[in-house]
Amino acid sequence: MERYVIRGGHPLVGEVTIGGAKNAALGIIAAAIMTTDPVRIENIPDVTDTEVLLKAEKGIGVKVDHEDRHTVIIDSSKLNSTFIDDEYMKKIRASYYFVGALLGRDKRAEVPLPGGCNIGVRGIDQHIKGFRALGAKVNIAHGCISAEAKELHGAHIFFDKVSVGATINVMMAASLAAGRTVIENAAKEPHVVDIANFLNSMGANIRGAGTDVIRIRGVERLHGTDYAIIPDQIEAGTYMAAVAACQGDMVIKNVIPKHLECITAKLSEIGCQITEFDDAVQVTRYEPLSSTQVRTLPYPGFPTDMQPQITVALGLAQGISIVTESIFDNRFKYVDELIRLGASIKVENNMALITGVSKYTGAGIVAPDLRAGAALVLAGLAAEGETVIDDISYVERGYEDFDAKLRDLGADIVKVSSEWEYEKTKLRLVE
Repeated sequence: MERYVIRGGHPLVGEVTIGGAKNAALGIIAAAIMTTDPVRIENIPDVTDTEVLLKAEKGIGVKVDHEDRHTVIIDSSKLNSTFIDDEYMKKIRASYYFVGALLGRDKRAEVPLPGGCNIGVRGIDQHIKGFRALGAKVNIAHGCISAEAKELHGAHIFFDKVSVGATINVMMAASLAAGRTVIENAAKEPHVVDIANFLNSMGANIRGAGTDVIRIRGVERLHGTDYAIIPDQIEAGTYMAAVAACQGDMVIKNVIPKHLECITAKLSEIGCQITEFDDAVQVTRYEPLSSTQVRTLPYPGFPTDMQPQITVALGLAQGISIVTESIFDNRFKYVDELIRLGASIKVENNMALITGVSKYTGAGIVAPDLRAGAALVLAGLAAEGETVIDDISYVERGYEDFDAKLRDLGADIVKVSSEWEYEKTKLRLVE
């Protein structure tokens, strides 16, 4: 089992370059099979989730050529099945995007129910509602969701709650449905906009992405395209929070500052100095942090995917902070691990009451999911002494070269794959 071994206490100084947005890449990789023409996608992050999705496409006859580490050419002209193998899909949440993509293309799909991080109830009821409104028959049986339609037709769909996944899924299927579709109470996240832009580059007619009303006029077919994915808002935010937790002076390159405003506002509020450039932000923090209140909300509110990272920083802030999780119901599982490092946090229902401490101290901990795992890495970097983090496969689902990028910023972190490597690392730490 791979693990991170960290010796904390080093400020993070230097530059880091952000990769493509994982959440956009997953939708775009799925949507690429909606045409029989080749599709070239740049800036795909080299993480486990994208790797799994590309393997799943190969399993249904799609040709995937890697032009380089971050560029792929997807050719679906010989796609031979609308059933996605459970071996791949049980590993990640984004499996459900194949339902919208295949339903739009071939009017049928059968996909295992999604896996991914256990951070609470994340039902697919809004996805099903949208597909049925478009004219599909949808069933769940034997661990799979199946959808089928003779024809798809436009519809007026009002989501009962804001759902990023349902917005993207229905948007894909509606792109090839006859007539006009209106999606109300749509998600507005940057990766929703990026996937809409990708579909439009393939010939779709989607307007309003980034607002709560998306209008789609279905087209007969989509064509090939050449597209570059936007930078990852959450990866950038994680490095910003790392400076807040560890102190330092970091320039975070290849970002869209507008996408980071909700994160920037909170970090500025607690004592970080942030300077925005055209495609970069500089974050500096050497003075003590102050407490605040944070509530996660759909974009443009504070992202639920940044909740664990800001909590780690607030655990070291002076005073009492409150973090309220309003998106998922099980996203504080990491708090017990953070308490092992010395944090003073009480969780009740969807709220964490955080009393700032002067320091964290190293310990052995376990990453419970993707974003919490990344947050625990930040805590280990801020802690005094050695921290060992197990189950880092969660972290590598969404962060490319995480340990290497942190080392370039001055962190003392290594990834070990065996007990022998761990013992060797312990000797190095003693030295």
